[in-house]
Amino acid sequence: MAALIGLLVFAAVVAANFAGMIAATSFLGPKRPNPVKDEPFECGSLPVGPGRVRMHIRYYLTAILFLVFDIEIVFLYPFIVIARRELGAYGFGVMGIFFALLAFGLVYEWRRGGMEWD
Repeated sequence: MAALIGLLVFAAVVAANFAGMIAATSFLGPKRPNPVKDEPFECGSLPVGPGRVRMHIRYYLTAILFLVFDIEIVFLYPFIVIARRELGAYGFGVMGIFFALLAFGLVYEWRRGGMEWD
């Protein structure tokens, strides 16, 4: 029960901090709009073209593939640390199956053209 109370106090402190920061920026922030200030800033050069550009769907598919494989590798690291000491041959077999599934997914996406930019 004490851990729950500590968690609730922490959540209350975070919520108060969030509300305080939002209130401080609305009260203390500048309120003098200006066409020059409202113009988008791109590293000191004048903006070229519209601010919103439509991206091709392949960009998003590549990003999702990267996230999927990256997250799977992140989950694999703790498993490798444990498998070396505690799991033995069983852990090696499960890790082999996991690697085979990763390889299958990679080959499947490669063959379907998920890695192509054309």
